[in-house]
Amino acid sequence: MTVALGQRLREARLRRRFTVTQVAERASVSRPTLNKVEQGDPAVTLGTYLRVLAVLGLEHDLDQVAAHDPVGRRLQDAELNVPRRAPKRKKLDSPSAPPSEGETP
Repeated sequence: MTVALGQRLREARLRRRFTVTQVAERASVSRPTLNKVEQGDPAVTLGTYLRVLAVLGLEHDLDQVAAHDPVGRRLQDAELNVPRRAPKRKKLDSPSAPPSEGETP
């Protein structure tokens, strides 16, 4: 999937007639890093992909990611019981300080 994404980003850059140098500078990444993005290298951070998308004006395409979740909606509609964690145990208070003047022990 990252290879396909990288290819689409490269095609988007070429359609806009941006050079590798232009996009790299605007995305604040090196040219070799942009080349890795366009090759779909999974080692490149998601933030780098997002900056390249923003330079290309495609950042709003991310709004579609997981926007339609039919499996999740069916699970929600079925109201399946989700195992819950046991409540946290309260920490024991440290031994109380000696009573101050005027207090009885």
